Amino acid sequence: MIQQTVTVTGEPTATIHHFRLTFPTSRRGAHTARHAAERWLADQRDCPEAAAGDEDAATASLLIAELTANAALHGRVRGRHARLALTLTAGTLRIEVTDARGDRLPEPASERSGDGVGDRDGDDESGRGLLLVASLADSWGCEPHHPGGKTVWAECGRREPALKGGA
Repeated sequence: MIQQTVTVTGEPTATIHHFRLTFPTSRRGAHTARHAAERWLADQRDCPEAAAGDEDAATASLLIAELTANAALHGRVRGRHARLALTLTAGTLRIEVTDARGDRLPEPASERSGDGVGDRDGDDESGRGLLLVASLADSWGCEPHHPGGKTVWAECGRREPALKGGA
């Protein structure tokens, strides 16, 4: 884990937590990356500035699963790996997955179909994951990654954990 503390004179200290992992672009690689990230996020619960509720953890897990699976399925280049990076602050979790396929940019199913999701063929198995990402994340997008490839990212605003006992 990489941890960075940023201090501005007269302002409270802000701690930024980073997680980075390179994984093979395979189902097993995506699965392993997701579980490593989940363990890291669970470990962050001990840090007061990074503590999050169960809903945040479930959302993060779904987003990580979808983005790593997309890299394994659509971003595979023989001999190249993908990278999962998480940046955790008191207010936001940013998830980034970088793969080697810059020629295959993600496109939500609703943009591909032209008239919206309702027009999709029920047997189409591709593209629904990005609809999930769009609905769960506060924002998401794709950026080119030099020298070749792309980074697909999603950000989630973090909510304070609910008080137990109704207090």
